[in-house]
Amino acid sequence: MNSSKNSSGGRHQGKKKPQRTTAKKFETKKKPSGNFRDKPTFKKESPFSKKERPISREEKPTPKQAKQDNEIEGIRLNKYISNAGICSRREADVYIKAGSASVNGKLVTEMGYKVTLGDEVRFDGSIINQEQKRYVLLNKPKNYITTMDDDRGRKTVMELIANASKERIYPVGRLDRNTTGLLLFTNDGELAKKLTHPKNNIQKIYHATLDKKLSNSDLIKISEGFMLDEKRVIVDDISYVVNQPKTEVGVKIHSGRNRIVRRIFEHFDYSVVKLDRVIFAGLTKKDLPRGHWRHLTEMELNTLMML
Repeated sequence: MNSSKNSSGGRHQGKKKPQRTTAKKFETKKKPSGNFRDKPTFKKESPFSKKERPISREEKPTPKQAKQDNEIEGIRLNKYISNAGICSRREADVYIKAGSASVNGKLVTEMGYKVTLGDEVRFDGSIINQEQKRYVLLNKPKNYITTMDDDRGRKTVMELIANASKERIYPVGRLDRNTTGLLLFTNDGELAKKLTHPKNNIQKIYHATLDKKLSNSDLIKISEGFMLDEKRVIVDDISYVVNQPKTEVGVKIHSGRNRIVRRIFEHFDYSVVKLDRVIFAGLTKKDLPRGHWRHLTEMELNTLMML
C-alpha cells in the first residue's frame, strides 16, 4: 500500500492526487474455445451481483407465514387473477379496467383492490380460484410435438406429463418434433413470460449432431455472427464436443427464433441429424432420463425467480 508519509516519518509533503483509472469501454471478444461439455464451464453471475443484500432466514417469511399474511391482509385482485393461471398481472389490470372482474357480485375496476379469504371472485362471469403454482421439467423424447393437443392425432408432450399435476400446466416455449431435451411446464404465467421474452436473454445450450464435420472456418463464422433472413444471428458460444468427432457441436444461444439452431447450420450447408437441448435457463438434465419428468427443486425455482 502506498503511504503519504516518507520512510523517515517526516511531515507530509502534500496530499497526492488520486490517480484516475479509466475503465475499459469494450471487452475483447474471445475466440471459440473448441471444447464443449454438457456441463458448461461458463462463469455464472452471483444472484446478488446487483448490490442487493441477501435476505436472512430470520427476515424471510416461511411459505406458511406468507400464506397466513395473504389470508388476513388479502392480495391484489390482479395477482389473484394471475395466480388462477388466466393471464399476467399486467394483462389482468387491463381486464379489470375493462370491467371483466367482480368480487362478491360487485363489479371492480379499481386498481389495487384487495381480495381476502372467502371472497367470491368472477372473471367474465365464471368463478375463479387460486391454483397452487407448479413447475415441471421434462426430458422430451423425439417424435412428440409441443402443443396442448393435435387434430392430426400425433403424440404431444402433454401425454408425457399427464400425471405430473392436478393443475393445468403449459409448456414454456417450444421444441420441434424431432428435437429432444429440456422443456419446462408451469401454470405461472409471469414466469413463463419472463423466460420467453427476448429482452431477458434466457440462455439455452444445445448438442447438435451434423451430417458432416463442421469446418473450423465455418465454426469461426458462426461465432462471429452473420445475417440470416435479413436479421443478424448472435451465438453466445459454439465449440466441438470434447473427445467426439467434429460432427458433434455444442451451441450456446439466447435467441428464441423458430428452429434457429437448425437454420444456423442449414445456412452453412449442414444438416442437423440430432438436436438435444441440454441446458435451459440454468436447468440441467441431471438424473432425468429421456421421457421422464420431475418437479423443480426449491433451489432451482429460486434461481429462476432471480433471472
